[in-house]
Amino acid sequence: MTKGYSANNIQVLEGLEAVRKRPAMYIGSTDVYGLHHLVYEIVDNSIDEALAGFCDEINVVIHKDNSIEVLDNGRGIPVDPHPVYKKPALEIVLTKLHAGGKFNNDTYKVSGGLHGVGVSVVNALSKKMVVEVYREEKKYIQTYEKGIPVHEVKVAGDTKKRGTKVLFWPDPEIFETTEFNFDTLSKRLRELAFLNAGIKITLKDERDQKDKTSKNIEHVFQFKGGLVSFVQFLNENKTPIIKKPIYFRTIKDNIDVEVALQYIDSYNETVFTYANNINTKEGGTHLIGFKSALTRVINDFLKKGKFDKSITQLSGDDVREGLVAVISVKIPEPQFEGQTKMKLGNSEVKGIVESATYENLSLFFEENPQDVKKIIDKCILGARARIAAKKARDLTRRKNALENDTLPGKLADCTERDPSKCEIFIVEGDSAGGSAKQGRDRNFQAILPLKGKILNVEKSRLDKILSNDEIKTLITAIGTGIGEEEFDISKARYHKIVIMTDADVDGAHIRTLLLTFFYRYMPDLIRNGYLFIAQPPLYNIKAGKDVYYVYSDEEKDALLKKLKDQKYTIQRYKGLGEMNPEQLWETTMDPEKRLMLQVRIDDDVEAEKIFTVLMGDAVEPRRKFIEDNAHAVQNLDL
Repeated sequence: MTKGYSANNIQVLEGLEAVRKRPAMYIGSTDVYGLHHLVYEIVDNSIDEALAGFCDEINVVIHKDNSIEVLDNGRGIPVDPHPVYKKPALEIVLTKLHAGGKFNNDTYKVSGGLHGVGVSVVNALSKKMVVEVYREEKKYIQTYEKGIPVHEVKVAGDTKKRGTKVLFWPDPEIFETTEFNFDTLSKRLRELAFLNAGIKITLKDERDQKDKTSKNIEHVFQFKGGLVSFVQFLNENKTPIIKKPIYFRTIKDNIDVEVALQYIDSYNETVFTYANNINTKEGGTHLIGFKSALTRVINDFLKKGKFDKSITQLSGDDVREGLVAVISVKIPEPQFEGQTKMKLGNSEVKGIVESATYENLSLFFEENPQDVKKIIDKCILGARARIAAKKARDLTRRKNALENDTLPGKLADCTERDPSKCEIFIVEGDSAGGSAKQGRDRNFQAILPLKGKILNVEKSRLDKILSNDEIKTLITAIGTGIGEEEFDISKARYHKIVIMTDADVDGAHIRTLLLTFFYRYMPDLIRNGYLFIAQPPLYNIKAGKDVYYVYSDEEKDALLKKLKDQKYTIQRYKGLGEMNPEQLWETTMDPEKRLMLQVRIDDDVEAEKIFTVLMGDAVEPRRKFIEDNAHAVQNLDL
């Protein structure tokens, strides 16, 4: 008997109730990522004031109690009564969704936060929020608890300052953690300072530091060079083939286009795109326009100049080899594809970016023939490598049926043919491969043993990469192909790709080499959540008839305290081959019991930098990284 369904069953969530009920709908999640998103929402409002020309300084403070303060010197949120709601505009903005100055282009020409939910959502998800507004030589204040005003907007004295100060405490009832990460905030604020030339953004951490001796940490970001400084920052540990980044800015039909680019002595393409300061990780119309114009202008100058006549046409991949570029557009009414704002959809932007890029690059090329020669010579080398790689690439294309003779005895495939149910374990060597093959569930688990260490793709061109047997095997097994023109994620044969290496230095190195390969040539596998790292146990502890598998030193110490006077034996696993198939299944491969880390790219700029430092040609930055982080090493093989 079903319960009755009537008007009494209809629940209406008033005001910010909906936000507290379903916070992930508004900020993505309630974990550490959603927590930091609160800060970005407040800072974005200050950035909008800067874009409107009224703010040039933003201060962010992490207080000792993990509350956040954001202060700007903009106009201050209006406090006069709203004509419809008859309450101060400040209260309306803080308590009502879709209330703000972003829906009328007269107030803000461009804005990142177009949904008008930013500050009200932060208020709803805060245990407490105190907002101070400095306008017309008065200081106004209002306090909220869980989004509800504690008192009316009141005058709290006179002031010469102007702007808005927001102080908030995230609600521990909502968030899994309320502890902010200084580095995470620092990276995003640095990015905003790059994208908005001249604005000064300060981040200060007042919490006690771990070493007890250090003072409060403070980072100050201000880049008068804007995007040029951004490209130079990205190329800090790389070797440019032209001295200074190429920069241009064009404003047409109220669309502001900024581009900075530089070629480096490397084989990878690094392009970051932004729309209204939002990182459009999946590109969009601004990226399409830029790529099209870049390819066209370089081919135009190839035909004009005295170059290798065997190469008459350069592809998009050829002209972007070794390219580092940042494209930033600011648009009155951006249209993003999807809630994630990962891809820009405005059709008019493509043409404007394309014409701006073509005209400005043509002018630069005319005026700088020596730089043009260096760039085109590099593109021609890329084209030769592409031609050389074509045969190797053909060998890696997915076959209709992947038979064992295609991958000589290496891949032990699963019987399931639905990719969403399939997983492949990439293991090092035949010993681990043998245990994994015997211990797996062959219905949905495939095993691919790799022989030794794969090529470091950071230092290699595509033709060399595709001639490497282990990489060819890997590409064929996964099925997606590689490279922008061929990669197709819908052809992935497994939706869980698991790197399973030994818990020693060699294993860590192999894992890093594989991560470099996936990051450089199959990043969409990571972005779609397909890539994982297995977590085999570090120890096997036997006490009488009881057997314990322990995954960390901390867990081991805690267990030994519990065992106290009992006799026990400890085995430290150095390699997967030390486990028998049953142990490997039980600890590392059984979906019901295993631990796995999902690989994510949370900060594209930082990821780019770290792969360059750790896997690139330059030795000095790597040495410095090791020296700076040596104190954090725990399980060093001696």
